[in-house]
Amino acid sequence: MSSQTSVLTKFLIVLVALFGVFFQLAAALPVIELEKRDVYAPPVLYPHAGTVWYKGQRHNVTWDVSDPPVNITNKVGTIFLRKSNQITPLILEKGFDILLGRIEVTVPWVIEGNDYSVVLFGDSGNWGQDFTIKE
Repeated sequence: MSSQTSVLTKFLIVLVALFGVFFQLAAALPVIELEKRDVYAPPVLYPHAGTVWYKGQRHNVTWDVSDPPVNITNKVGTIFLRKSNQITPLILEKGFDILLGRIEVTVPWVIEGNDYSVVLFGDSGNWGQDFTIKE
């Protein structure tokens, strides 16, 4: 048994030594600085409180792009519909440039309510004020 223990001990010592060498080499590598990027959450301007949309209509969702950072993390936008403080799986539009400032959407067929809002996702989610959807 002692020869098996001796072989196992030697194997473990070699394994630990190899890990030590690997980590020393990894620590010696130069650090690559990543490009600095900013999170961008432009405020939604429309729809706003008091807005009424009717199912099937087309509307422009608009947001303020007057002061974007230089390096935006994700410029590809998606707009979801939100109801009662819960994001729904309804995507109103996706794949557009977040710097456009507006995108046309079709009002989906949903239950009427006055607690809807749109959520604008790029690299951060930002939702607008509650508005109403009617038939």
